[in-house]
Amino acid sequence: MSTPIQVEVAYALPDKQAIIELEVAEGTTALQAARQSGITERFDGIDLDNAKLGIFGKVVSPGQVLQSGDRVEIYRPLLADPKEVRKERAARAKERRARDKG
Repeated sequence: MSTPIQVEVAYALPDKQAIIELEVAEGTTALQAARQSGITERFDGIDLDNAKLGIFGKVVSPGQVLQSGDRVEIYRPLLADPKEVRKERAARAKERRARDKG
């Protein structure tokens, strides 16, 4: 019988967050812990099979074996490409500067 370890599973929306503490068997993977946490019952629309998972801010594979004290984070898909957002912001700033000079 494997020794149980303590882990957390975290998920956040802009207006609602949850960190669920749970005890899992040693050798449990990030995906298994996410499933065992019951997080999908608290939040609609989480697709664990396709979600990116991380441990303390570092993306890991769903098969990553957890250590005691790990916090599995379930990341939401990006709504916009960060590079495109930066380009658009820079273009707007350039337009404002040109308008302010003229």
